[in-house]
Amino acid sequence: MAVALNHTIVASRDKRASAQFMSEVLGLGEPIEFGPFVEVESDNGVLLAFDDVGPDDDIAPQHYAFLISEDDFDAIFARVEERGIEYFADPAGRQRHQINHGDGGRGFYFADPSGHWLEVLTRPYGSASA
Repeated sequence: MAVALNHTIVASRDKRASAQFMSEVLGLGEPIEFGPFVEVESDNGVLLAFDDVGPDDDIAPQHYAFLISEDDFDAIFARVEERGIEYFADPAGRQRHQINHGDGGRGFYFADPSGHWLEVLTRPYGSASA
């Protein structure tokens, strides 16, 4: 049996704004409403189903990492800079306005409107030794 991630629910303050942000910054298709969710589909078919939390509910920030091509990196990085979004080379957020070169690729981290930590990287972790 093959096991593949199909979808995950992403808690948000404004599901439409968060889905639109991810769609636009990552260059994905337009968000689609499905039941109570606003969904964005990644290129490998995984659905990110955005859902609103209550006004008094806390959001536990999550980490979502996206493996992308070098060309996609350039396009995403340009959109992040155009929007004035803060980005970091490290997951602790200490290396502000820098990118990393892990495993011979490029990557960086930035937050979505609800505080989730998004990462884009061009080489999977550990691939330099493979």
